[in-house]
Amino acid sequence: MRVNRSTVIKAVLGLSLVLFLFLVGYGWDIASLFHPKRVQEILLKAGGLAPLLYMIVMALTVVISPIPSVPLDIAAGAFFGPLLGTIYSAVGALGGAVTSFLIARFLGRDFIQIFLGGHINFCTQCSNILLAKVIFLSRLIPIISFDIVSYGAGLTKMSLKAFAVVTFLGMLPLTFVYNYFGSALVVSRGIALVSGLVIILFVFVFPRLIEQYDFLSLRRFFQHSDEDQASCEKT
Repeated sequence: MRVNRSTVIKAVLGLSLVLFLFLVGYGWDIASLFHPKRVQEILLKAGGLAPLLYMIVMALTVVISPIPSVPLDIAAGAFFGPLLGTIYSAVGALGGAVTSFLIARFLGRDFIQIFLGGHINFCTQCSNILLAKVIFLSRLIPIISFDIVSYGAGLTKMSLKAFAVVTFLGMLPLTFVYNYFGSALVVSRGIALVSGLVIILFVFVFPRLIEQYDFLSLRRFFQHSDEDQASCEKT
């Protein structure tokens, strides 16, 4: 199996990024910097630029996973009101999700594809159909890490458009709940991280088991045309 040098370099950079974020999250008390009251004070000082500043920071909480996003949702609901807070939170989070998706696609997808060529997740049409459902549902469940799922989706051949649409629509209900009800549904960061990793494992491992062994007689739900499969196997 021949591995392109640029692919290895990008994979190493991707792994380095993951390790850096892990060290940042557990080495520094970042959460204390994003207390809702502190965020509101900063937004107040920002004046007319508060919405733009808020959306940029919200995007960063998705890209830099250890930074908690829920305190920002709570602060936005109190500062902008539930409706505008939800809109600003959703737009900012979508920007962060798309950025995370593209980072993973550039740094890690080629390397992953070497070992999983022909997998249903490396057929664009198949990935759009399968992963759109999985990602949409994951956005509705508060215990699943928004950030981890965004990076994981970028490792597949799911189209950016499909990812952006299901991410935006899927996040709206929970984002509104956080903006309206505040901290009532705050979930442990550790639980969210583990659940996000489980979802990514499911996305890559479960379809393979179905395709090879017809596990639980579910193969018919993962079938795709011969043309799609041929395209998958060529990538």
